[in-house]
Amino acid sequence: MPHEVDLPRFGTLTYADDDVIEFPWGLPGFADHRRFLVLSLDGPGPFLWLQSLDDLKVALPIANPWDVFPDYKPPIPYYARVALELEEPADFVLYCVVICTAGATELTMNLLAPIIINLKRRRARQVMLESSRYAVRQPIPRTDALKEALRS
Repeated sequence: MPHEVDLPRFGTLTYADDDVIEFPWGLPGFADHRRFLVLSLDGPGPFLWLQSLDDLKVALPIANPWDVFPDYKPPIPYYARVALELEEPADFVLYCVVICTAGATELTMNLLAPIIINLKRRRARQVMLESSRYAVRQPIPRTDALKEALRS
């Protein structure tokens, strides 16, 4: 059964139950937010939005880290593989939160704590990488698409 929701940032959206991603453990800073949608909006760059259905004012920009950092090799911790029931690489996707502060001239990406989504089970978790060399605020290299995104 389709649901319709009026999102403050994106307007009216129709979604199905199968579109909802559950975060059973919540997200750091958003512990009570458990149900999200991944939104792909027309616009420049590789950016998506992780839209909360529990608080419609909360939407986090995310991106596929390999679109920006092709050499990214996150060691997915054992607890995350077990908790999310990850079996095959084709069963899940990994995104990183993009950080943009007001008036920022550069964007950063949280490579230390990626979000892993099990596509079959529609469950997700933000995972802290253990003993990692990755940063919480890794500057995103400036590209034409990024420059355009910063203007909007």
